Amino acid sequence: MVLVVEDDSIIAEGLKLALTGEGMEVTLASSVSEAYAALENDDPGKKIDFCLLDMTLPDGNGMEICTKIRETSEMPIIFLTAMDDEIHTVLAFDKGADDYISKPFHIKELIARMKRLMKRNKSSVATCVIGANKVDITNAKMYRDGNEVPLTAMEYKLLLVFINHAGEILDRDQILNILWDDVGSFVNDNTLTVYIKRLRSKLGDDEGDLIETLRGQGYRLNL
Repeated sequence: MVLVVEDDSIIAEGLKLALTGEGMEVTLASSVSEAYAALENDDPGKKIDFCLLDMTLPDGNGMEICTKIRETSEMPIIFLTAMDDEIHTVLAFDKGADDYISKPFHIKELIARMKRLMKRNKSSVATCVIGANKVDITNAKMYRDGNEVPLTAMEYKLLLVFINHAGEILDRDQILNILWDDVGSFVNDNTLTVYIKRLRSKLGDDEGDLIETLRGQGYRLNL
């Protein structure tokens, strides 16, 4: 989920439209207080994992939000601002920003930079918590209550697909294509249903809250 903190409604809605068109989910905030509310939302489906920040806001500035995020998270942060002087640029990076783009900007350039940061961020993750489970990505193992939960090679590959696209809706064809590319063996539609059922069982996801089924759309991993 991408949090766009921007008090200009035209720019905010334009960003939301462009990012949604790239398959990203977007939450808008027009102030520091709205941004904090979005970041503190406990709904797993609205967990923020990327932030686009304006510098000047009605009740403060983006630096405050950046500092707050960095207290608990390493999520990618990009500043989008008309304040392109060296002092503000350096200060933003000192506060923990990953990138700084001056307005006006080209949306294609922004999306390219976002995807680069997303890829870097995913590759740096060594562990992932899914419900009561902890996935050790470095060693390809999953644990619950300190005990290893055995996964087959295909179950683990499927789990990684969901982790790498956490919060995104994946249709069955997308999942099958990724599995084909990753393991080079044929996985058909019926087999996928079986693997998802087994993976849910091993996650203790009897209600389908972690790997959520969205009828007519696909599946989404909620962290």
